[in-house]
Amino acid sequence: MAAVVRTEQLRRPTVAALRILGVAVFYCVGGWIGLQKEVLKVDGTALTPLWPSTGIALTALLLLGAGVWPGIALGTLVGFLPLGPVGGIEIAITVGNTLAPLTSLLLLRRVGFRVELDRLRDGVALVFLGGLAGMLVAATVPVATMWLRGVTLPDGFWTAWLVWWTGDAMGVLLVTPFLLLLCRLRWPPHFHRWAEVSALVITAVVITWLATMSAFTLFFLVFPVLIWAALRFHLAGSAPFALAVSLRAIWEAANPAGAFAHQTLVERMITLQAFNGSLALTSLLLTAIVTEQKNIHQKIEEACDELTEVVERLVPGQGARLRPRRQQAVEGSEGST
Repeated sequence: MAAVVRTEQLRRPTVAALRILGVAVFYCVGGWIGLQKEVLKVDGTALTPLWPSTGIALTALLLLGAGVWPGIALGTLVGFLPLGPVGGIEIAITVGNTLAPLTSLLLLRRVGFRVELDRLRDGVALVFLGGLAGMLVAATVPVATMWLRGVTLPDGFWTAWLVWWTGDAMGVLLVTPFLLLLCRLRWPPHFHRWAEVSALVITAVVITWLATMSAFTLFFLVFPVLIWAALRFHLAGSAPFALAVSLRAIWEAANPAGAFAHQTLVERMITLQAFNGSLALTSLLLTAIVTEQKNIHQKIEEACDELTEVVERLVPGQGARLRPRRQQAVEGSEGST
């Protein structure tokens, strides 16, 4: 018995340490991906319109708990090691990168957020509290520290702040739903509509290329495809599509090319933030509405089954007569949706 207790006492710290180390590794990987398309460099720090690490950090906190926060700090510090010694600015960035997802976690917990994203309130909370509000900390702490220390900020304080906030917020809005989906996705997926899936993928590729590569502002073309993906495949369709479209738009904005060819950096960031924010908001809210309606429909069916059983016990033979009528009502409601 004593040996079992000692084993359990050793296992818990080991599991916690492995979780923290895993978060740090994935955070570094996300940072490396984000740095592939930097749009601004401030005192050796590259700024990008999409910072996947914030989405990874918030996902880890939501699934594993606040106790893995040292992995976020460790992942941030490890990213600075190839650049030279760690100073005050690097510490400020680490503090901001750690406090921001913790702030988002606190805000989401206050409103009863559920990682299943099966309610409208969950989609709204993730966009406005987890992404836009929580990531204010990640942008304000490091940029303000640089400004107070007299670091030259290209194009001014607010441009650097806007790029920083945009990248961190987009990491939450686009990466977090995708990761939450992957964590509960079963492999291989059992699709019974492979023809529709193939048509959706082909349409998405063509429309995304046309919307981002054209010299005209045709971003709105992706929204009918997004609605199609959300209505028919829920989060499994809308989250990957929103992430793919956003990555393509970021690629063009960082070049810049297509619709971004004649815009300044501030104009590109505002356009990209508005587009990606609208994309993520539409994806999350529409998926949440569809999923919520599906859950309500399922609860109604369960209530009807229970009522039918009660009627069958009270008046034998009547329950069997009610089932065909209920089945016709269910089929009619499904056909109308």
